[in-house]
Amino acid sequence: MLSTSEGAGRHATSHTSAMMSFEWLGQTAASLCWMISVFVYGLSSTGDWLQLGAASCWMVANLATLVSAKA
Repeated sequence: MLSTSEGAGRHATSHTSAMMSFEWLGQTAASLCWMISVFVYGLSSTGDWLQLGAASCWMVANLATLVSAKA
């Protein structure tokens, strides 16, 4: 049986390994760049807001993988 500290350590390790994976880093960097580009070019139309929404949803999905990461 795992003690509380061992379980917490294993949980943190799974989050760290998920966060340091090439796929997660690449997708998170891409979604962050996409969000930044929307602000650089400005929010002047409905399409710009949709772009920001899509990039934000992508970022939330990436962060959700950390929450659901298992050891």
